[in-house]
Amino acid sequence: MELNLINRKNYKMKILNSKPIFDIFSKKSSIKNNQHKTKLPEEKIIIDYREKNSLVNIQLQKIGFEIEFRELKVGDYIVKDVVIERKTISDFINSMINKRLLKQLEELQQYKNKLLIIEGISEKDLYNDENYSINPNAIRGFLLSILLKHKIPIIYTKNSEDTARFISVLSKKKSTTISLKANKKNLSKNEQLEFILEGFPGIGPKKAKLLLKKFGTLQNIILAPTEELEKILGKRASVISEILERKYNPKK
Repeated sequence: MELNLINRKNYKMKILNSKPIFDIFSKKSSIKNNQHKTKLPEEKIIIDYREKNSLVNIQLQKIGFEIEFRELKVGDYIVKDVVIERKTISDFINSMINKRLLKQLEELQQYKNKLLIIEGISEKDLYNDENYSINPNAIRGFLLSILLKHKIPIIYTKNSEDTARFISVLSKKKSTTISLKANKKNLSKNEQLEFILEGFPGIGPKKAKLLLKKFGTLQNIILAPTEELEKILGKRASVISEILERKYNPKK
């Protein structure tokens, strides 16, 4: 009897001293494990402050990126060592016509890694924008020039969410960060005059130079008779005259 009592006491002591056993399949432990596995992106995306109204930065924040708005001299987004110029289809066509995109492409050459994103191909036709009467082959030729002459890769995205996804994948690539000390391209005095003329419809680089060679100054071109302008511009001369005489409407 005494031995049995001693054995029972020892058995109870062992139970009290034993470590608690946790159920590894319990819901609580699985939740904790999932929390450790889910990590937010650590990469910070630098965005030009003029992109604040873009839906892309909202999508990036939804994914979990930390974003920082700055004044970027070149490009719209910087992801590690890649500079991205983003254009919606309307913006791409418009900046192609007024030559602004050419200047931006030249500025991107300061960086080794650069991308041009054309956004909205699921929402709009790149080659048949109702707001612009431009030959589709002219657009195709310009795209080829971006790829072959400027050596800048082009990515076509469906919408802002798709653009953000591309940026997310890009952020995971192994690369180094780059300096933000890029400079805007300064136009020479002659280039400034040519740039103003190229803003008129139907005036490309060649015709702008011909006009300046013949008339010497912008003032002389503006004051020149339509008949004189027609010798270089043809029927486009009347369009130039109409724009110069057009009154500004602040309501539009």
